[in-house]
Amino acid sequence: MASSQEFVDKVCSNISEAGAISYRKMMGEYVIYCDGKVIGLAADNTFYVKVTDGGWAMLGGAAVFAPPYPGAKDHFVIDAAGMDRALLNGLASITYDELPAPKPKKKKK
Repeated sequence: MASSQEFVDKVCSNISEAGAISYRKMMGEYVIYCDGKVIGLAADNTFYVKVTDGGWAMLGGAAVFAPPYPGAKDHFVIDAAGMDRALLNGLASITYDELPAPKPKKKKK
C-alpha cells in the first residue's frame, strides 16, 4: 500500500522547523529531504528516519527499528501522528546534522 499524499504532507508539516523540507515520489513511496539531504522515507503511511547516534540518544529505549522495504537497512519507525512536534523537529535536525553531504552529481557529456 502506497503512502497517501495527506500523510506525507502531515509529516513534512510536522518537521518543517528542522530546515527546508521537501519530498520526492519514488516507486510509489516518498523520500523525505531536509536541506537537500535524505533523512527518511514515507512508506505504507509510516515515517522511517535514518538511524544516527544522535537519533538513538534522543529516542532512547522508545526506538523501534524496521526496514522501510525488503532489503533496506533498518530505520527508526516514527509515529508521526502521535509524536510531539518539537521531538520530531529535533530528530529531523539531529539526523540532518549527522548525515554526510550528498555526493555531487556527475555532469552529463
